[in-house]
Amino acid sequence: MNSLLDNPFIATFDRLEEFADLISQVLHCPITIEDANHRLLAYSTHDERTDPARISTIISRRVPEKVINQLWKEGIIPALNQSKKPIRIKNMNEIGLGRRVAISIWLQDEVIGYIWALEIDKILTEQELGLLIKAADSVKNKLLQLQTHKKKKEERFQEFFWQLLTGHVKRKEEMIEHFQLLQITPQNYFSILVFHFQQTISSKQEQNLSYFFKTSSRLEILLYTIDHDKLILLVSASSKDKLLAALDQFIKKFKCQMKERFGISKLEPAYSNIYEDYQKIKKAYQEALTVLTIKGKFPFETVSIDSYQKLGIYQYFDLLLEKRKRENYENVSIKMLHEYDKKHQSNLVETLEVFLTNDTNMNDTAKELNVHTNTLIYRLKRISEIAGINLKNPNEKMMLFLDLKLEKYQQN
Repeated sequence: MNSLLDNPFIATFDRLEEFADLISQVLHCPITIEDANHRLLAYSTHDERTDPARISTIISRRVPEKVINQLWKEGIIPALNQSKKPIRIKNMNEIGLGRRVAISIWLQDEVIGYIWALEIDKILTEQELGLLIKAADSVKNKLLQLQTHKKKKEERFQEFFWQLLTGHVKRKEEMIEHFQLLQITPQNYFSILVFHFQQTISSKQEQNLSYFFKTSSRLEILLYTIDHDKLILLVSASSKDKLLAALDQFIKKFKCQMKERFGISKLEPAYSNIYEDYQKIKKAYQEALTVLTIKGKFPFETVSIDSYQKLGIYQYFDLLLEKRKRENYENVSIKMLHEYDKKHQSNLVETLEVFLTNDTNMNDTAKELNVHTNTLIYRLKRISEIAGINLKNPNEKMMLFLDLKLEKYQQN
């Protein structure tokens, strides 16, 4: 049976700060306790010895992003997430991190936090490292209470966000009241950002995503939720320009770190127009989904497009298609080319589409079709003859481009 001599951490405590102070007194070094997302939960207060990284953590209540990134690069955080033993960390003066020991706090098979012990004037002995293991075991129940409370709060966030996305919160006053209750402060402008994953997002991936959001300071994320294979975020900024710049930077970093840290390489981003009126969240969500739909149907044409604003003519495909169906319209020239292709096992329709998609650039078209330029010239001449098309007429080219894309849009 444990006694205080064997384990000084079995005593009960009301606040995590008391526990941090107790560890500091036992090990004679500064202590910080963080949650799994590196947000500061408590720190010892009776020791003035510290380093710049610890000072920044205490001031901002979270570990600086540059420190987290370096710890990932050094393999320290991955090691902490796999081991229940203390891990010694060397000096990293370039990020203001002094020598320290870290240990993860486990609840069954999940890391729910970390304890960091600074080794400024001393090196922890094997016996003291054993005490650090006991401290990590003793604090887990307190962290579980905090985690349960946090989970209930996040569930309220999720419910509110889905009400916004589906348009069930219509009145501005009701929306403001919800934001205030959840202690969310929206800035002047917002957008809906959606990431489409290749498969349904697992619970482990969801933890990784939550971790990334809470350790990144590049974009203000007001709310986020997951819908099967889609991650949906409400992001905001004080100006349109700031939000657009932050979105582009965030998307690049998100894709890069998902691949480097968690092995997730295939995901497609899409975001809506920038709005001021938060009552347009439902509209913004539909715009982001439209971008994903178009990118799925036209991957080559939209490879560099992430935003609704940059979709151009593709924004109107649903309206154009509805008009075409209502009028029972059929492009006779394209129909004639399809019939010719079917009869002669040729690919004139494909040639025409690639030609128009490449803005009638002969070299780019020949390269994409993997044919000689002379072969392409011959095919274009046959297309003009068979279908009665004037490929120098911009009006005809635009109509052919739209009808070919609408045909492809229906097929996919």
